[in-house]
Amino acid sequence: MRSVELFAGCGGLAMGLARAGFRHKLVVEIDPHAVNTLRENKRCKVAHVEHWPIEAKDIKIIDYSGISDEIDLVAGGPPCQPFSIGGRHLGPEDYRNLWPEAIRAVRELRPRAFMFENVRGLLRPAFDDYLSYLKQYLSSPEIAIRAGERWQSHWERLRRRTASVSVTSYKVVFRAINTADYGAAQQRHRAIAIGIRSDVTEDWVFPAATHSRKALIWSKYVSGSYWLKHGIELRGSAVTLGSDTAMLARIVQDIYEPVGAPWQTIRDTIADLPTPSENSEPVLNHRLRPGAKAYPRHTGSQWDQPAKTLKAGNHGVPGGENMLILRDGEVRYFTLREMARLQGLPDEFILPSGWKRPIQQLGNAVPVPVGESIGQGIAKILAASVDRKSLAAA
Repeated sequence: MRSVELFAGCGGLAMGLARAGFRHKLVVEIDPHAVNTLRENKRCKVAHVEHWPIEAKDIKIIDYSGISDEIDLVAGGPPCQPFSIGGRHLGPEDYRNLWPEAIRAVRELRPRAFMFENVRGLLRPAFDDYLSYLKQYLSSPEIAIRAGERWQSHWERLRRRTASVSVTSYKVVFRAINTADYGAAQQRHRAIAIGIRSDVTEDWVFPAATHSRKALIWSKYVSGSYWLKHGIELRGSAVTLGSDTAMLARIVQDIYEPVGAPWQTIRDTIADLPTPSENSEPVLNHRLRPGAKAYPRHTGSQWDQPAKTLKAGNHGVPGGENMLILRDGEVRYFTLREMARLQGLPDEFILPSGWKRPIQQLGNAVPVPVGESIGQGIAKILAASVDRKSLAAA
């Protein structure tokens, strides 16, 4: 299946979708440092990346007319700063809001499907009107905004047009997800928009979660398979239930083992790496960074849970973030390789030099397993529609 990737960053979402079977006909990114990361991995023939046609351009000047093949999927993560809870909350008035460019790509390429990712803040009440506008615009992208037209005026025009015609080009669903529910070893709450072209199928649902906290708790405290897998023998009160206590009580009442895979934990993801030190780097990008310190509400991540959200930070790692709680209660920063693993990137993936730039790129990336899992769900929807049409024609 053919795809176009916008706002690619260091390529987390693009790699996940490639693993799900999509072949990128175009990969667009403007940040020169992220472009260098993509090109270095392409040069070194890292799996999937080696085949990407990378365009280092402002998305506003990208010309899609050179793509002659039908595109099955347009995907990407428009800049999230306009809608971030930690930002200036300017939303559609922020100059960095590039949702109109994402929609232009859909209008001009007419893909069979699209998938866009953003911060969960986009879904909060402060942006209800703009979110409703985005849904309507994505549903009928051919009704383009005019030069100089305010989005509110365009929204009114969209509503009048769709009310009279009562036909939309895409069925669109926005959904808040926890990335741990889709296979990432990290709890990262995001907003995902998926649209399927109406002539492809109207009969589809948002791809279901593949992992769950319930299944992790079951594997720890009911079957014990989690500890067995890691060669850990439990004795007495070696494991503290903590916040799992209430959910465990409900699970035991259910009797049956939860469906789906357990959440992936930090231990699942990095336990095979050697203990990092400041003086050696036995694995690429696996050197200990000193100076980690816990703060109120920034106390690090626990070994046997998914990591807390990895943060980008304007100066590398913000205070108290991106840390692991050690057995003695002390904390340390995750190494760059550990953070790359928590984002699902392979060990051969080449990170930029230094500390600040790789942190920014990793902290802004979409976890690879999320792109792969949701991408597989979209691919199944598209394949099923082809199968139905083939049967109808037979």
